[in-house]
Amino acid sequence: MGLFDLLKRNKSDADVTRSALDEARDPGENPGAITALIQRILDVGLHGAGPFPGADKVAGTASKKKGESEQAIDFVARSAIRDAAGGGFVTSLGGFVTMPVAVPANVFEFYVIATRAVGAIAKLRGYDITDPSIRTAILLTLVGAKSDDILAKAGVNVASHSISSLATKNLPRAAIMMINKAVGFQLIKSLGEKTLTRFGKAVPVLGGGFGAVVDGAMMSTIVKQARVEFPAVVPGQSS
Repeated sequence: MGLFDLLKRNKSDADVTRSALDEARDPGENPGAITALIQRILDVGLHGAGPFPGADKVAGTASKKKGESEQAIDFVARSAIRDAAGGGFVTSLGGFVTMPVAVPANVFEFYVIATRAVGAIAKLRGYDITDPSIRTAILLTLVGAKSDDILAKAGVNVASHSISSLATKNLPRAAIMMINKAVGFQLIKSLGEKTLTRFGKAVPVLGGGFGAVVDGAMMSTIVKQARVEFPAVVPGQSS
């Protein structure tokens, strides 16, 4: 059973995502929806839910199968791209007709898979993914180049080239919450707009293929970014 099957059994995640999409379009409409969604994405992506394994288990499985860290990371990246493409295909099959249900499901599913993949890569590189600052760094990895703007607006100066250095900043809880919400707003706004465009123009079946390509390409970009943002921790170095 995959994440999409889990979503069909638990509609609350899709409902929260739909509310977050509304907030991204109108920030005053449903305060807190994006924060709730980001927390849920982190929880499911890093710790798993039901039959859906979290980042810890994925990293452990990759290590057992591939051994050497970089080969294990390759395995995690390929699996994430495949899963994202599969989710994009399934949720795009119905075209415009299924958009009200498919858009929230696709947004939630995509970013849970992305969070799990980035978390697993961070784990394999030696980071403590239970650390609140590392969890925030994982979220920032999902937005790529926009992370600099988000950190600047939050008043956080990251001098190094890696956002994983947030672990050494001892960020206050308020700053972490502010960054997490800003990341969530950016994620939902950007993917929501792209997804709405995709579903509005898509036709059944053919739209599924297009959705698979789009989501697979986006996931490929994210896992490449994760490999840059989480360099291997040197033994004895704090993560």
